[in-house]
Amino acid sequence: MFLKLLLWASRVLVLLMVVVCLLPLLPSGEWWVRLWDFPRLQLTAALVFPLLLLAIHAWLKRPRKEHAAWVAVILAIAGWHLYHILPFTPVWPTEVPSAEMRSDDDRTTLKVLTANITFKNNHYAELLDMVRREDPDLLLLIEVDSAWEEGLAPLDDYYDYRVGEVRDEGQGLVLWSRYPFLDEQVEHLVSERRPSVFATLDVPSMGSVRFVGAHPVPPGLEEDIKSDEDTEARRDSRERDAELMLIANRVQEDPDNRWLVTGDFNDVGWSHTTRLFADLSDLKDPRRGRRLLSTYHSAYPFWRYPIDHLFVSDGLHLVELERVKVIGSDHFGIVTTLAVGRKDQEKPEASEEEEEEAQEMVEEGEEDAAEHDAGASE
Repeated sequence: MFLKLLLWASRVLVLLMVVVCLLPLLPSGEWWVRLWDFPRLQLTAALVFPLLLLAIHAWLKRPRKEHAAWVAVILAIAGWHLYHILPFTPVWPTEVPSAEMRSDDDRTTLKVLTANITFKNNHYAELLDMVRREDPDLLLLIEVDSAWEEGLAPLDDYYDYRVGEVRDEGQGLVLWSRYPFLDEQVEHLVSERRPSVFATLDVPSMGSVRFVGAHPVPPGLEEDIKSDEDTEARRDSRERDAELMLIANRVQEDPDNRWLVTGDFNDVGWSHTTRLFADLSDLKDPRRGRRLLSTYHSAYPFWRYPIDHLFVSDGLHLVELERVKVIGSDHFGIVTTLAVGRKDQEKPEASEEEEEEAQEMVEEGEEDAAEHDAGASE
């Protein structure tokens, strides 16, 4: 009886692993589908459990063909997950070249700090100390509400330029800059409740650099909805996907400029949506070929995902890429230092299928945002 239970437990676990492995392939924006994009590293590690059960059963009952078949399935699942994860390790070629900086190099560098500070956090002094210690040229803070605006008031003396929108419930977004803005605006690309920051920076020896800061709505977020049917609903990924596609379209419209797009995307770097965003915009991820740099959740080392991003255009090379602790936040911050480098390749054209898919995402996301903006309680 014990051996039968052991074998059936192995079978069920492997089949469950197959299901959650394949779910993200479905063309669905449902949160319970899209969330399985996130834990590929954890799911790969979890394959040890059915493998161990099979090994015990084979040892007690002698190996047979069924054991080999299930092991083959486990290896296939592991291979599929690793196909997504390995590009974010040193075994993969880098997308963003490393800047070869010498001690006498007088090239201007651009240091960027992106951090989701978590609006329920109240460690204002610690954050200010961290900013002074890191001393970034550009500082994008996410989830800035009215309390945080007051707590961060010294930053307005530390930086000469600022643009953003302060909002409650984790929807504020503010950029501070050491360099002047040639233009700046706050836009609501999909939802009136989700701002994005657009700015053109005048950086000495670099020229103009186009900057975008974003914080799309996370799939699975529970919100209060005013409707006759229910009062709570979990968001799917359509609005998030639409916002990323619209940002990619903006970059497409001005491919000759230098671009820097950063923020809490609420999406992992290996997901289909983020890769489509990169393909459409031709922006590069400096983590690829280096390391995952997982940023959420900061309190749980074995349950983290790389959801805070910084993408750059061709011609910007990487000097340094680090993760920084944000006291009181559930996210780590990302510190990236960039330098001007030689452009490495011609701009590839996105395929017609990718363009059509992105347009469908935008249309579906705008419809979803319209429904929630009309029904959500502020």
